[in-house]
Amino acid sequence: MSEGKTFRVLAIGGSLRKGSYNRCVINALPELAPANVEIVIGPSFGDFPLYDSDLQAEGFPAPVRAMGDAIRAADGVVIVTPEYNYSVPGYLKNGLDWISRLPDTPFFGKPVALQSAAMSMLGGARAQYHLRQILVFLDVLVFNKPEVFITFAQNKIDAEGRLHDQQTRDFITQQLTGFAAFMDRVGDTKKGA
Repeated sequence: MSEGKTFRVLAIGGSLRKGSYNRCVINALPELAPANVEIVIGPSFGDFPLYDSDLQAEGFPAPVRAMGDAIRAADGVVIVTPEYNYSVPGYLKNGLDWISRLPDTPFFGKPVALQSAAMSMLGGARAQYHLRQILVFLDVLVFNKPEVFITFAQNKIDAEGRLHDQQTRDFITQQLTGFAAFMDRVGDTKKGA
């Protein structure tokens, strides 16, 4: 890994609810990241209107442009999402649809790590697999392993919204450490192109 390199990582969520388990995970990321990873909590897709090409023709809404700028400014992105009806939340898909239409596509070649938290024993796995399919179209470089599926999240996050399960905390740190090495490799590849 490049000596002294710090990576700026944008964390964006797939849940609108302030007290969601996935929002609690996002809030824990800055303290769980290794020293060479700065986590920046991003804006919400919740402020995006429903995608409509007629609306796009009038100009991209300010929240869409702001998210695009935040993605471009980051070395990588972590998307933390719940699973809705065996897939990604509709508003997350809507947000990605808007972002995909911005000029100078922000996600092109961007390293992305995925995390999910759910009350089930699958931990949001189906949402992540559907999200991977969507990200293929965006030409995202998805970090593959380790994957983070937080199962039975209700037992790992306390009433104050703190992720207290140490094994989960350690595993997230392991993923973010691997993600930093991945971003470094991808950056070196882009320089050599």
